[in-house]
Parts: sequence; structure tokens; C-alpha cells
Amino acid sequence: MVKIEPFEVDHWILTRSTGPKYNLAHSYSLPITIKDIKSLSENASKVDDILTSLQSTPMDYGSSFTGLETLRENIASLYPLESAGSISPNNILTSPGASLANFIVFFALVGPGDHVIVQYPTYQQLYSLPASLGAQVSLWQAKEEGNWSLDVEELQRLIKPNTKMIVINNPQNPTGAIIPNQILSKIIQIAQENAITVFSDEVYRPSFHSITPGDPTFPPSALAYGYKNTIITSSLSKAYSLAGIRIGWLATHSTSILDLCINARSYALITASQIDEQIAACALDPSCIENLVKRNTALAKTNLALVQSFIDEHSSVCGWVSPVAGPIGFIRFTRDSKPVDDVVFCTRLLEKKGILLVPGRKCFGDGRNFAGYVRLGFGGDTAVLEAALAALGDFIRDGYEGLPLAEL
Repeated sequence: MVKIEPFEVDHWILTRSTGPKYNLAHSYSLPITIKDIKSLSENASKVDDILTSLQSTPMDYGSSFTGLETLRENIASLYPLESAGSISPNNILTSPGASLANFIVFFALVGPGDHVIVQYPTYQQLYSLPASLGAQVSLWQAKEEGNWSLDVEELQRLIKPNTKMIVINNPQNPTGAIIPNQILSKIIQIAQENAITVFSDEVYRPSFHSITPGDPTFPPSALAYGYKNTIITSSLSKAYSLAGIRIGWLATHSTSILDLCINARSYALITASQIDEQIAACALDPSCIENLVKRNTALAKTNLALVQSFIDEHSSVCGWVSPVAGPIGFIRFTRDSKPVDDVVFCTRLLEKKGILLVPGRKCFGDGRNFAGYVRLGFGGDTAVLEAALAALGDFIRDGYEGLPLAEL
């Protein structure tokens, strides 16, 4: 029997998401409607045409089992066009969301006897799933004191003769940090020298609110370096505000890796939804996507400033490494410089103020790591965030002193 660890972050949110007044546990940008896609598009009639045609489209499996051709063309346009990273639509495979795309990658490429190195902290799926498939997993821990930086010398020490894959998450969940270009290029180089596959979960790309492409540290997609054994995943859920449109994808330069993923995908589904793929193609069309990304980047900048102001005001009890990308951040709460019990903190905060946050030690740690940390999502409505931060401030003034410290 396959042993799969409880998926802590999803369980935490799903069992508490009904009823909170302020849900700051989310990790996506403020959702949009299909009408919003039309208003953001510079070719609104094209959106109307697609929605009209859907009403008379036979709902079979679609024209291609690998995904709607127009959608794959639009996805391909997201990646470098004049570099080694240019990707063909034929090397892209769609799926219902990034989580299933991640599952397909691991199921296709990893098994007993393999060793996998995973950037940490990160989304639990990225280390628990390969472990459940029988792989040995080593966590490559980022250093908070270096802005959640990764040590490439440590990566080299972690490599074993049976290392099959290096897994990265860029931008990173839960910290909002990035792997800068200089470090990312070294990771690719090390992987290439050792014939190791690089798997990059890029679901928060291109949500870069605190860095611009002109910055020398700005990270391109892992595909940009042209290493054949690179595979990336992403979706509409986080940076593109369309979690309800269940479309994700994987892309790779390697035909052999793609073929393995297509075969693995066949065991879970035949195709993604025709309706979802058509709407996804509208959102990712060049006439719409630039305005959508601008909208979400501006919102993230506005809301990040609110959270930073809150942290500055309450710096005696909380602090963070300010996130660079993604609408999330990892805040550490302390009392007398010692971490509070983040699970109790989040539980009482929900009970007393109706604020839902994600405890770091439970959902991103192993019972020891990240005591006192919480993940806060700031990609939502600005007025709701302002009200939530005001209520959190009230809790800190009346109730915070009674919190137990974390047992280390």
C-alpha cells in the first residue's frame, strides 16, 4: 500500500475555510470573472466569439489529447522566444491544474531507488509525493538570514550516485522569495554536469511585484537555460486569478520526458475540459494577458505595502523577509524574541477575530522547523485585507500575551 502523508496545508484550509470573516490563508491573486477577461482583453469580440462557439461545440475529447492547440500556442508564448528557452507548443501538455501536472511529473519520472533533492520550505506535494512513490528525499533548506537563499555548495554535497531529480519552486511558496538568476543558472549547470533532471514548479510566475526583468537577479523560467532535462509546471490558479478554470500545464525541452508524462497522464485522464481550455486560451491570449498581469502586479504592490506597514508597526512581535514575488509571505511571530506556538496562534485568531492564516510549523515544517511562522496571503481585496490587519492588530493588543510559546 502506498503511504501518502496527510496534506497538511490543504487539510488546514479546507476544514476551516467555511465561516472565517477574513480568509488570508489563500495563495492566489484576486479571482476574476469571465466578464473580466473580456474587459481586460484588447479584443473583446474574440472572447465573445469563443464563448458563442462553445455553445455549439460537440463536447467530445477535443482535437488533441495533449491540449487545445491555441492554448498550447499561448502557453508557449509565455516563455523566451529568442533564446535557448524557446519552447514548442508540441512540447507542452495541459492538465486540470498544476497539482495534477506535478503529480504526473513525479509519477512518470520517479520511483523506488531514486534520490530526489527538494528546495525547502516549499509546497508539501513537492517532497511528500516523491517520498510516497518510494524515492529517497533530501530537503535543501533555504536560509532565512540570506533572504531565503539557497547554497549551491550544499546542493553539490547532497547529490548522490542515484540522484534523479532536483526540485525547485520559483517563485517560492510560502516565502515569496525567488531563486535569482545567478543561483538558478548554477543549479542548471550542476544538474547538467550530473545528468540530473531539473523540475521547476513555476505556478507563481509571473507574479513579480518587487523586482523587474531589467534587474540582473531577475529569474527567467528554468526553461530559459536550454538544458534538455528540464521540466516546468504552472497553471492559471495563482498568478492569473483563475483557480476556478482548472487548467495547468507542464513543458519540457525533452521529447522522451514528454512522452513519459503523456503516458503517465493517460492513467489519470484523457483530456482536460474543452470549456476550461477555451476560456484559458482567452485569458492567456496576447490581447489579454499583459493587462491581467499588470492588474495583479499593481494589486500585490498595494497590498504588500499594507502588510509591510503592519509589520513595521508591530515589529516587537513579528517580522519577515519581504516577499519578492507571489501574493504570499512568511511572517514570524514571537514574544520576548521566542517563537509563539503558531498552531495555537492561528486557532485562537480564527476563533476570536475570524482571521484564517496558515501555521508554518504544521503546514510547512516537520514539527520542529518554522515554529512561530504563519503564511499570509495578500493577493485579495484591498479593503478586506485592511480590515483583517486591523483585527489582527486588535488581537495583538488584547490576547497575544496569553499565547503559549512554541516547544522547541
